[in-house]
Amino acid sequence: MAHRPKRTFRQRAADSSDSDGAEESPAEPGVPREVAAPGSAEEGPPSGGGRARVAGRPHRVRGPRGRGRVWASSRRAKAAPRADEGSDSRVLDVSTDEEDEIHHSSESKEDQGLSSDSSSSLGEKELSSTVKIPDAAFIQAARRKRELARAQDDYISLDVEHTSTVSGMKRESEDDPESEPDDHEKRIPFTLKPQTFRQRMAEESISRNEETSEESQEDEKQDIWERQQMRKAVKIIEERDIDLSRGSGSSKVKKFDTSISFTPVNLEIIKKQLNTRLTLLQETHRSHLREYEKYVQDVKSSKSTIQNLESSSNQALNCKFYKSMKVYVENLIDCLNEKIINIQEIESSMHALLLKQAMTFMKRRQDELKHESTYLQQLSRKDETSTSGNLAVDEKTQWILEEIESRRTKRRQARMLSGNCNHQEGTSSDDELPSAEMIDFQKSQGDILQKQKKVFEDVHDDFCNIQNILLKFQQWREKFPDSYYEAFISLCIPKLLNPLVRVQLIDWNPLKLDSTGLKEMPWFKSVEEFMDSSVEDSKKESSSDKKILSTIINKTIIPRLTDFVEFLWDPLSASQTTSLITHCRVILEEHSICENEVSKSKQDLLKSIVSRMKKAVEDDVFIPLYPKSAVENKTSPHSKFQERQFWSGLKLFHNILLWNGLLTDDTLQELGLGKLLNRYLIIALLNATPGPDVVKKCNQVAACLPEKWFENSATRTSIPQLENFIQFLLQSAHKLSRSEFRDKVEEIILILVKIKALNQAESFIGEHHLDHLKLLIKKD
Repeated sequence: MAHRPKRTFRQRAADSSDSDGAEESPAEPGVPREVAAPGSAEEGPPSGGGRARVAGRPHRVRGPRGRGRVWASSRRAKAAPRADEGSDSRVLDVSTDEEDEIHHSSESKEDQGLSSDSSSSLGEKELSSTVKIPDAAFIQAARRKRELARAQDDYISLDVEHTSTVSGMKRESEDDPESEPDDHEKRIPFTLKPQTFRQRMAEESISRNEETSEESQEDEKQDIWERQQMRKAVKIIEERDIDLSRGSGSSKVKKFDTSISFTPVNLEIIKKQLNTRLTLLQETHRSHLREYEKYVQDVKSSKSTIQNLESSSNQALNCKFYKSMKVYVENLIDCLNEKIINIQEIESSMHALLLKQAMTFMKRRQDELKHESTYLQQLSRKDETSTSGNLAVDEKTQWILEEIESRRTKRRQARMLSGNCNHQEGTSSDDELPSAEMIDFQKSQGDILQKQKKVFEDVHDDFCNIQNILLKFQQWREKFPDSYYEAFISLCIPKLLNPLVRVQLIDWNPLKLDSTGLKEMPWFKSVEEFMDSSVEDSKKESSSDKKILSTIINKTIIPRLTDFVEFLWDPLSASQTTSLITHCRVILEEHSICENEVSKSKQDLLKSIVSRMKKAVEDDVFIPLYPKSAVENKTSPHSKFQERQFWSGLKLFHNILLWNGLLTDDTLQELGLGKLLNRYLIIALLNATPGPDVVKKCNQVAACLPEKWFENSATRTSIPQLENFIQFLLQSAHKLSRSEFRDKVEEIILILVKIKALNQAESFIGEHHLDHLKLLIKKD
């Protein structure tokens, strides 16, 4: 970008409008200023009333579109110092500053339009001619003309022709030998014309003279201009007052129009209108009376309410109680949230310890069964091939067999000391641990129980004792039962007590016969007392608190019991099964939520029980079949092993049918009869020689069957799943009737009668002419 030359701010001759004066900028120090001609008294402050001739001061005459007055200045323009007060006219030389004026117009957007208009009238050439300034008489005449126009039309026409100025301009243009080009034809120079040193010195001297004279004349011009404006304002207000007075005077005087005709008025019309008006007033009065009575009743009601509230229990105490309960519950929740992590860790440790023990027993039983069966198979093959020589047994199998026999010997000795002589080999639970392992187990269990005691060691009893916690809510229920039941506290209490109940269940093992029952637990007693003390005025309120115990059982006890069934329970153990069934009956029968409602947790528990028993039937039942020559001798290893496995399967059959009443009949019949009796036990009985042992086994099978299955048998036939068992009984009875054990036939007939196979029993008695046994059927 080219270097911008130094601007010269000069006062220019402007249009009569105020916008030209407002857009002028003050002169920079050291820069000469233009001298403006004095304007009209109507348009701006006067220049002192005199005329000043400016000698040797060139000035550019400009105006909008050639219609503005070249001598007029804005009311804010600065007046030039007067050189000659006695002269009637002044001459302005506009030949020297043409380039300065053009450069100034290129820097201002508004000045561009003005300079463009002026350049079209004056051209780019220097004006050597002079412009004559109108005298005082001409100015006075123009002023009077404007006043007359303003008084008549209230506006000043814009079509005023200035003959003297325009004619002078025309003469100048005629004298000029060369006409000026149009705006779009002329060339605008963008650089300043170089000046001589003498011209610059002259401009600087003139600028200094202007600055000294302008300051003295500015105040005088401003005062004159303000007085003129004040006179204008006073004149406008007076004219407005005159117009308003004329308008008000004309509005006051109204002429009566005699042409308008009115309807005739008589006394009846007036009376009717008065009655109508009176009726409206009476209705309004009555409505006001009703509103007044309503307000009086509201005031009385408010006063009675205030008295009742003042006479009732202190609201401050009620608010204090609610605040204390809020703080207590928040602290209780914070405490439980902090302790729940430790509780979960302790629960996991105890569960892992018990799981390790259960897996040890299960794995040991399966390994021992595998090694013993393999040993007997090898022994059978040796007997078939050769009778001489010893069987080579590896050290591990030999050590396992010795361990098995050692534990059996200890159990026999214990039974002999206790007087139990009717025990069958294979029905005992092989759950003994070596002394070293037992010590480690007890030590680990003791450490876990010590951690359990330390969980709430640093907690106040009000936040860890279930009885104290329930006492707080009991006070709430007694003082404010409405808010207690509206807050659904009966649904919140089980969640609050869940961590505390779980702590008490850490050392609870439902698989042990000596385990503590639910009813003997401290939390169970506290919850029962809380429910018994509930309000009994409303059945709905009473029933809501009565569900607290059942909710705790379903949300806390049953899930823990389900974990024991899935991971720790051994269905082959009679003691574990009996203890588990005892706890399940208490939980599922006596404390269900509703009589016909089955919760999801209860369904999960029953499914886990069925699944675990199916797994036991598939994995733990093994009854081998040996040649009769190998099992005829009751003291042979093959016979003993087969007997132990049969009685072990029969023990599982008994444990499965113990769930009668908790599981459905179809489920038990499918598991016990379909998968165990018909698939394993009947095959072992068919392979045995008929005799007293077989009858004893059949009696044990019949004793395990629930009597409920045969109570409503009106068709004199048994259930379909026992058909194979009935056929085996009839075959055994036929064989025994021709042997030396004829007296055992009667026991078989009794078994048939017990399982409601009456038709088969009658046909057998008639076929073998056992008339003395018909009495057994008639008694039934």
